[in-house]
Amino acid sequence: MSPLELHTRALELAVGVIGTVQPEQLVLPTPCAGWDLRRLLEHVVGQQRGFAAAARGAGPDRALFRDVPVHGDPAGAFRRSAEELTAAFSAASAGAGEPRVWLPEIRDDGPFPLRHAIGFHLLDTLVHAWDVAAALGAPAGIAAAVDGDGPLAAALLRLAGLVPAGPVDRAPGRAFRECREPADGAGPFDRALALLGRDPAWGPPAR
Repeated sequence: MSPLELHTRALELAVGVIGTVQPEQLVLPTPCAGWDLRRLLEHVVGQQRGFAAAARGAGPDRALFRDVPVHGDPAGAFRRSAEELTAAFSAASAGAGEPRVWLPEIRDDGPFPLRHAIGFHLLDTLVHAWDVAAALGAPAGIAAAVDGDGPLAAALLRLAGLVPAGPVDRAPGRAFRECREPADGAGPFDRALALLGRDPAWGPPAR
């Protein structure tokens, strides 16, 4: 299965999770420290639009990745940006050779091969879909769906293992925290979460 096909599958799973979000749930806390569900989804939509712009040939402009308000339609905002991104990745993949794309939020000193950009976003898509599901109190569904899809589970675990894990890379305020030890018998999704510093057993803080 190609990186683009795996990415499309990841987006489909994310759409299934985010499609259940109701406007009144946007105030819920998430596993992303200090972010409620609205802030998380605005970040995700902004990232999708930024990756789409990069795939269309935009230069290293961080403003293209800024958060996008989701207002009262979080599912629609996510779905539209996912469709835009899928079209951009598909068009870029169809050209001769492999394009290189600028992702200034990851690295400022040069562009990445398109397949790396697709992989980065696949990882973000599945992890943030889990963040949303955890905020809603039902994270097991997406973990089970990925674990049941061998190629997608293998891709996620491989990509999570490639994320730099030095002290600077995992400092407070970074996208991922220090690696955790996975629980005995953990499946691929939970092992990937642990590699990225997520707690698979996360729950909202007690009030």
